[in-house]
Amino acid sequence: MDSKAILKAFNESSKNTLMETLDIEYVALGDDFLTAKMPVNSKVHQPYGQLHGGATAALAESVGSAASNFFINNDNQFVNGIQLSINHIKSKKEGFVFATAKNIHKGRTTHLWEVTIVDENDDLISVAKMTNIVLTKK
Repeated sequence: MDSKAILKAFNESSKNTLMETLDIEYVALGDDFLTAKMPVNSKVHQPYGQLHGGATAALAESVGSAASNFFINNDNQFVNGIQLSINHIKSKKEGFVFATAKNIHKGRTTHLWEVTIVDENDDLISVAKMTNIVLTKK
């Protein structure tokens, strides 16, 4: 697996999408995980100047969906998110957050991911659980 080429493809596929709007960048890939980073700045703040929970949820869903798409490894299939649950632990005003999706269950038709979001100091910001359904292209 050439992880640099795969990460480049993920990042190129993010052009003109929400991931580009939020400056989400895929930065690490392994046998059972995918990590993306997002800057924390006014673009992703809520009115009190803190990281918006919706932006954090978008980051979690983006990395969980991309991970499933990579791990199905079948051109005749694609993935849709069907459930996302997220708990916000700590606020963040500036810097970066990193979301790492780790596979809990990889079935034939569903995938379950735990997505841990930490900051550049490795402080826990949020934890999410995401379920994806694997569908066949028509």
